[in-house]
Order: sequence, then structure tokens, then C-alpha cells
Amino acid sequence: MTGPSVVLNPTTHAVRGDLADVRLAEYVFAPHYAAPMVCVANRVAPLRAQRVGGEILAELTIAEQFEVLELAGANAWGIAPERGLVGYVERTALDQVASAAA
Repeated sequence: MTGPSVVLNPTTHAVRGDLADVRLAEYVFAPHYAAPMVCVANRVAPLRAQRVGGEILAELTIAEQFEVLELAGANAWGIAPERGLVGYVERTALDQVASAAA
């Protein structure tokens, strides 16, 4: 990476002060990067701006894809690619998609 980091919108780009989506590495510096783990919603679930009690940005529908970048406690942080929104979802509302390489 050359030059300063760019400022990205954390509602639409998976970047926080401590962690960023590895796909953003050429645009922003973060202490840690994570590769997405593809999951799908197993029930209708709110996508929230914060871990607990945050504003509901959207509701994931059953079988909607969610790319998890961090699992912490009862929540998963990542991006809903079909909506272009980043936020937190209850981890019990997600099922991991089987890898094609297995």
C-alpha cells in the first residue's frame, strides 16, 4: 500500500478501527484483515448498526447471503452483499455455506 489510507463509509464498507475486509487492503490500513466466510440466513434476522440494540439497517431474508468477517459472542459482523450494507447479525441466524473445495 502506498500513500495514506482513504476514508470509507463503515455502513457500506467493511472497515472498523481494528478490522477490515481483506478485499479493502489496498485502500485502507487496519491492524487486522479478515477474509469473508460465506453464510446464509436461516431465518429472518435484523442487520444492526451496532452489536447490541443498534439501529436496524435492514432485515435479512431466509437464504440471503451474509459474508462474516468476525464472530464475537452472540454476534457476527460482516456485509450483506446483495444490499451493500455492513453490520451485525445474531450468529444463530446464520448457517455457513459449504466450501466448493471440500
